[in-house]
Amino acid sequence: MKRIVSFLLWMGLTLPMMAAPAAPAAVEKPFTVVIDAGHGGKDAGAVGRKYYEKNLNLDVALLVGKQIAHDYPEVKVVYTRTTDVFLPLQQRADIVNKNNADLFICIHTNASESRTARGAETFILGTEKMEQNLDVAMRENAVIKLEADYQTAYQGFDPNSIESYIMFDLMQNQYMDQSLRFATYVQQQFVGTLKRDDRGVRQAAFWVLLKSACPSVLVEMGFISNAEEEQYLGSTNGKKQIATAIVDAFRAFYGKPSPNNPEPQPTTPEQPQVTTPEPQPTTPEPQPTTTDQPRFAVQIFVSSSVLPKNDHNFRGRKDAKYFEANGRYKYYIGAYDTQAQAADAMRELRKLFPDCFVIKLNK
Repeated sequence: MKRIVSFLLWMGLTLPMMAAPAAPAAVEKPFTVVIDAGHGGKDAGAVGRKYYEKNLNLDVALLVGKQIAHDYPEVKVVYTRTTDVFLPLQQRADIVNKNNADLFICIHTNASESRTARGAETFILGTEKMEQNLDVAMRENAVIKLEADYQTAYQGFDPNSIESYIMFDLMQNQYMDQSLRFATYVQQQFVGTLKRDDRGVRQAAFWVLLKSACPSVLVEMGFISNAEEEQYLGSTNGKKQIATAIVDAFRAFYGKPSPNNPEPQPTTPEQPQVTTPEPQPTTPEPQPTTTDQPRFAVQIFVSSSVLPKNDHNFRGRKDAKYFEANGRYKYYIGAYDTQAQAADAMRELRKLFPDCFVIKLNK
């Protein structure tokens, strides 16, 4: 062929214009979720009477990934680890960023010096109430010290130094709203479906969340230091229930029907399906006007008893109402026609109630 072309050019002739090969069609990037089983290898995490945290985390992480992959074949599921191996925190975040993840789920098991501490909580990155949550952040970040020359790798960050956490306050997390939305779904599943004690959605300074460029949450499934909860967390049924709750939260966040799951799916990702019992306000204030659309509000805190109007927990707000669910009194503010309106109110209310979040009231 080259000889023919050279000959034609030497003769002063030209070849007919040939169409350039068509560029390959762009392939749409699949939605990618990275699932991180906390700890592993030489880092056992919290240790209970019968179980190691690292093993509980891995068992649940694999169940979550398997179910998401089954229900949503189009979703790319990536694990930070599938065996009992040690991974530095930065390497876990690198896996998230290398895969251009759309969601990062860190699965952990809690522990406390108090043997009676119990319940599930979900963390997003942040420094609100940092002092209250600092012990959890320090414990989860402490794995850094198992790495060689960790001060160089982590730019001088010391997981045991309060001063080191100032850097988190300087970081702007552009994924906070989406992280909060998914974390809220997780807690709603834990509390509404599994009837777990609700420790809420919290903010804390976790290195692995800071360095991950996507919506990210860290789930604390329960307390391995509590004998009853350890038994539940270590049981086959308990692991399945927790994994299912996380997957159901993913369904709401992902917002698309599953081709392999006949269960009805949420209509849009903007309207979370709250799984707590139908709220029934018990205050003497008038009920929100019934409309054809769901009504939304901002939950500010939960109490084990009805509080007087001048209680310090209200931070001076006189418009809080409550409803009773499973023996707990859930206080909220507002009754909005759309979730967007409630979200706007939530941003302002976070100045007084940093852990507040949007809920859906009864119709």
